[in-house]
Amino acid sequence: MTQEYRCGWDSIKRKAPGWFRDAKFGLFFHWGPYSVPAYKDEWYSRNMYAKGLPHNLYHEKTYGNLKDFGYKNFYEGMTGAKFDPEAWADLVVRSGAKYAGPVSEHCDNFSLWDSRVNPVNSVNYGPRRDIVKECFEAFRKRGIKTLATFHHQWLWGWFMSTDNEADVYDPANEIYYGPALPLETNRYEPYRYPDEKFCRTWAEKIREVVDQYQPDVVYFDGRTFIIDEKYRFEAAAHFYETSPNGIITHKLEDFPRDLGVFDIERGRVADVKPFVWQADERLEDNITWCMVQNPKYRPARDIIHQLCDTVAKNGNLLLNVGPYADGSFHPDAVKELTAIGDWLAVNGEAIYGSRPYKVAAEGPTSEQDEDYDTDKIKEQLKTGNAVDILSRQMTPRDFRFTTRDGFLYAIAMGWPDEGFWEIKNLRLGAENVSRVSLLGQKDHLSFVQTPEFLSVKAPDKRPCSHAFVLKIER
Repeated sequence: MTQEYRCGWDSIKRKAPGWFRDAKFGLFFHWGPYSVPAYKDEWYSRNMYAKGLPHNLYHEKTYGNLKDFGYKNFYEGMTGAKFDPEAWADLVVRSGAKYAGPVSEHCDNFSLWDSRVNPVNSVNYGPRRDIVKECFEAFRKRGIKTLATFHHQWLWGWFMSTDNEADVYDPANEIYYGPALPLETNRYEPYRYPDEKFCRTWAEKIREVVDQYQPDVVYFDGRTFIIDEKYRFEAAAHFYETSPNGIITHKLEDFPRDLGVFDIERGRVADVKPFVWQADERLEDNITWCMVQNPKYRPARDIIHQLCDTVAKNGNLLLNVGPYADGSFHPDAVKELTAIGDWLAVNGEAIYGSRPYKVAAEGPTSEQDEDYDTDKIKEQLKTGNAVDILSRQMTPRDFRFTTRDGFLYAIAMGWPDEGFWEIKNLRLGAENVSRVSLLGQKDHLSFVQTPEFLSVKAPDKRPCSHAFVLKIER
């Protein structure tokens, strides 16, 4: 961080606003021309140009050589024929998420808004619709805060190909792919950083979305550090000037840590963080952030457990689900999101508006600090294969703790086989428990505090599935 901007950054640093801290759960949607081939992952647009990678082999077998059929030829296949912003808003509400938005622009130079800066956008190609505007309008009508995500710093070198005949090297196609650059610029840390024109366009795209659509959250993907500091600062300052109750989320070392909310991609943390953070995660059980052929989805149980773990440790969970090229969602994705919403409808009192307890977790299953760090990114750039991060499966003896309005919530990650939950952190002397109830049921539960644990008798009937919230009065 240069001396010139050090004082400037201090002037715009922000803590998470109350609404963001209360929201806890958001959704975002990777949707773009990469959803047309729907092969392997959303990095298809880059890896199709790397000779020998699976994406490239599939592309040439399916569509032909890179000179005659390039990424631009997928634009019109992203039809959006079934895109319904009201249905998207319904899905957000049904999931229980409180903020949401489409990926405004991924790494591929395809903007999902009516852009004057970038003619390669969803109004001029593909759906012929302003996706960001329509989503934001539908979301706001339902009380959903809006999210704009930016990944376009990756465009620097993104399309540079090991095939000298690829269409990315035709000067006539510069509008789609950017200027031809040395191949090394597609590395995470290139020797040649973006020039003034690229940095200025990068910032103008963000300003355009901020001014036209007023997002509540601006999310920056990684690799933003390659953008000249002047333009990073101006983009952040302009957003905060125009959105006093908005917040920026950012990754790794791209911005000063206290500029906004630190985002940990696929994040897991061992204990409560002293700062508000966000984990972005996939609903997809394939290693992808977009729709792919034969998609699989993680069960609601796993997402609910991760949400509870994240919230107990002072974080928010931002969950991705990718639609088909036509703008519709796979029924299995809808099913799992609905199940998450059903659970939150019963137990949201322990999630929304909650704050961490002095202890975040108890039980045999623990997480460690882990994220999609630079080593994993570099490995993906080299091999074309993303590295997966898996959560450990929790048990009925695992608990996560939150507080709200003077109540303590112990979230049990399963139903006890023995008929009793036993919580060591709420033993006699640690807490003075006066009453225990189970969210979703009216009757109070029988309990005993001993010097070893708080023992709570489970009722005969379960009020929900996946996890069970004990509401404790002290």
